[in-house]
Amino acid sequence: MPELPEVERGRLVAEKTAVGRTCLSVHGKDDSIVFCDQSRARIARALKNKLITRACRHGKQLWLEFENAPALLIHFGMTGSLQAYPEGQEPPRFSRVELRLTGGIHLAMPDPRRFGRIRMRDDPRNEPPISMLGFDPLHQMPDKSTFRDMVVARRTTIKGLLLNQKFCAGIGNWIADEILYQAGIDPRTRTDGMDDSSIERVRRWTRKIIERSVEVNANSSKFPRTWLFHERWGKPEGALTRRGEAIEIMTVAGRTTAWVPSAQS
Repeated sequence: MPELPEVERGRLVAEKTAVGRTCLSVHGKDDSIVFCDQSRARIARALKNKLITRACRHGKQLWLEFENAPALLIHFGMTGSLQAYPEGQEPPRFSRVELRLTGGIHLAMPDPRRFGRIRMRDDPRNEPPISMLGFDPLHQMPDKSTFRDMVVARRTTIKGLLLNQKFCAGIGNWIADEILYQAGIDPRTRTDGMDDSSIERVRRWTRKIIERSVEVNANSSKFPRTWLFHERWGKPEGALTRRGEAIEIMTVAGRTTAWVPSAQS
């Protein structure tokens, strides 16, 4: 599933190719699963001939703002992305929506599995689903004291908390595992029993991993070689980290969890 870094990459695509252009028309199949709140035809009428002024993101939610409301809200689901392409070129395979823009540019959302969602909102930040989300760790990371208070107030596992979008928006399974591996913390650790040092390591590594992932435009081949990311996939028996540590697989908070018992306590 696209996590914060992949969605930020999509936002940058929109910022570079769509902002400053006018939406001439909106195309796509009338799919009530993808267009979950308003029909494609209604969205097309609302956005026709409107100037795109901003590309925004909060957690895994991305939206385009126009010269006036409404905004177009996009969630990638499991397999979505944003792609720009020139007039005359075929849209990407599995494209669910295409915006035809001035200057001969199209902006499409391909999504093979149809878990993506497209909506309109008049005030995205202050309406669901975005209004229900926690802080965005790229732009709104709480200070040390505030973060500590937020963590110890919860009664759950630290991995479960990191995955809770109402606590922190944008972290998914692999990022949560990476944070806890780098911070040296067992994913099953109860938040209400964590000491200040452990909580600060979680905060610090959350910031580092998010910032580094965004810095390389979510290109995993450029992630540091010491990251668990490179060795965690496929539940490989006998897999080792780059440091030679044994990786084990278990379930925490209902999710498959890769961790290193010798390094996480």
